[in-house]
Amino acid sequence: MGVGKSTIGGLLAERLGVGYRDTDDDIVTEQGRTIAEIFVDDGENAFRELEKLSVRRALTGHEGVLALGGGAVLDAGTRALLSGHRVVYLSMGVEEAVRRTGLNTARPLLAVNPRRQWRELMEARRHLYEEVAAAVVATDGRTPEEVTQAVLDVLELKQA
Repeated sequence: MGVGKSTIGGLLAERLGVGYRDTDDDIVTEQGRTIAEIFVDDGENAFRELEKLSVRRALTGHEGVLALGGGAVLDAGTRALLSGHRVVYLSMGVEEAVRRTGLNTARPLLAVNPRRQWRELMEARRHLYEEVAAAVVATDGRTPEEVTQAVLDVLELKQA
């Protein structure tokens, strides 16, 4: 959350001359409401089912850069689908997360004690991110352009 996946994904797609898609945006568009509203109205499990379907559709129907929500890797089926793709885990520390987002309550999983909950989420998910990732790129203290270049470099991708 707040790592810059939308910004970096868009810049990466632009540099590679391909399309960009975000599965969270797909869900919001399809459902006609925000992710926070889905969490409140239907619960996290219902959101995760929507997320799983959205990722599956995007992986089969999109050829460019694809950004996934932070919880997408919680599903074993999704992790298996990602195994055939070049996945980059954009990482950051809690202090950077605070600086970038303020860990505000607009993020449903961080509503009570944002700093502690962010740490707990990362401890629970980090190994899953690393499992599916072909590469890890740290974003702390870097500009979006620097992170984008680091992704291109680590995946040895040529720009369009």
